[in-house]
Amino acid sequence: MAATGSEKQGGKAYYVTTPIYYVNDAPHLGHAYTTVAGDVLSRWHRQRGEKVWFLTGTDEHGQKIMRTAQTNGVTPQEWADKLVTESWKPLWEHLEIANDDFIRTTQKRHTDRVQEFVQDLYDKGEIYKGGYEGPYCVGCEEYKLPGELLDGEGDFAGQKLCPIHKTPVEILSEENYFFKLSDYGDKLLAHYEANPGFIQPESARNEVVNFVRQGLQDLSISRSTFDWGIPIPWDAKHVIYVWVDALLNYATAVGYNENQAKFEDTFPADVHLVGKDILRFHAVIWPAMLMAQGLPLPGGIAANGWLMVGGEKMSKSNLTGIKPQDLTSHFGVDAYRWYFLRAIAFGQDGSFSWEDFSARYTSELANDYGNLASRVAAMVGKYFGGELPAAAADGEAEKAVHEGLAKAVAEADRRIGDELDFQGGILAVFDFVKQVNGYLTEQEPWKVAKDDSAEGRARLATILYTAAESLRGVAVLLNPVMPDTSQKLWDSLGAEPALGTLADQKVQDAGTWGRLPAGSLVTKGAILFPRLEEKPTA
Repeated sequence: MAATGSEKQGGKAYYVTTPIYYVNDAPHLGHAYTTVAGDVLSRWHRQRGEKVWFLTGTDEHGQKIMRTAQTNGVTPQEWADKLVTESWKPLWEHLEIANDDFIRTTQKRHTDRVQEFVQDLYDKGEIYKGGYEGPYCVGCEEYKLPGELLDGEGDFAGQKLCPIHKTPVEILSEENYFFKLSDYGDKLLAHYEANPGFIQPESARNEVVNFVRQGLQDLSISRSTFDWGIPIPWDAKHVIYVWVDALLNYATAVGYNENQAKFEDTFPADVHLVGKDILRFHAVIWPAMLMAQGLPLPGGIAANGWLMVGGEKMSKSNLTGIKPQDLTSHFGVDAYRWYFLRAIAFGQDGSFSWEDFSARYTSELANDYGNLASRVAAMVGKYFGGELPAAAADGEAEKAVHEGLAKAVAEADRRIGDELDFQGGILAVFDFVKQVNGYLTEQEPWKVAKDDSAEGRARLATILYTAAESLRGVAVLLNPVMPDTSQKLWDSLGAEPALGTLADQKVQDAGTWGRLPAGSLVTKGAILFPRLEEKPTA
């Protein structure tokens, strides 16, 4: 989707963004899913040796935030401050999200630049004043087309519902300022045609293309019925539409109109990771705004699917929100980071269940991966006093393992780094883990150890070196996904200081065979994936 490091010009950073999240409530699994994906992608590109910038943050204006604050008896700013301080930032720290910046739309570095951007569009004749009446969903902060609405039933009988939130829309009538979005339909279609990977997955691209082909309406970019927002600079009775405000975070956070060197070094994003319910804002409105301002468009927009619980999209409004801490307290943070990217193909909807998580944890993490690490460390300790022996008797079996690691590196790098196929990349690594397990089963080092001859010792040394060196490669490949576990494995292999720190390791070097020095002190540390206790009861 986006340019790799070798394709970049002028040293531009690989720029990854998540959506900025509404602070109307605490984060749930859906928010964490997108953010972990962004973190893994960012870490992967850092391990390619690239310069990377990873941005996340919070969207703090709009009617939804204002009403939530009123319900809780505080000001919108007080509510936003509380949620960011007590919920959002602590969760990202807990999940080991290594973001470079956290933008809040109430920060002056953002609000001033948004006003300048909108003023410039107004001065260019891209914005005009007009009136509008239509169905509006406060949850989406968006006017809806009549054809999108659902017929209400039960308590909502006779009302029209938002198709996403399943709540009644409100008919709003107000005088607003409009952005000439309708002027950009053909330009957007031309861009989609010239850049088929601009929107991923293909189903999302088709949806956007069909939407734009039907004809675009001009976009209301101000609101005058409430005041929680950034004032329109030439008419303070209006505040800027929250989505125009929010989308500009991707520019304001990296120095738009404030730090030109930083802006040129970072903007535009190489990939915007978004939920599919906000795809149109990012794939239609955002590029049109950039076109109007003469700014470059992002490299790509990747829409992940919805996490489903009981057939319903996971959200607070549907009461299916689950706190990530409910899972990390049981499975651990690294397993949590691994599970959702492993179990769900990025870009598709996926269902979460406790039972599926438990089964995959036990089978793949504990039995396949964790047990392999424990067995290898134990045998090096038992047969060689913990000192990693040199391989002295390589054969066809070892050659197959060497090739298997090289293949895993190439496939994982392509899938994760270039295609955003996190599931495919992780599976490539775990296929190699299974190969190494199979190698040990076939070579039976516990039987070879009974042969005290020089030939027998050489063979045993080769088997155990091959397994340990394989784990070195796995530690590097899984470091972006499970950083804490990878570091524990790295330390147990005695890779430092002769090989350097795990943070220094490049993905492309993971498959270079023989990098783990013979003589390294291998220790059997804590179990990487402990046996799970019984599922906690409510």
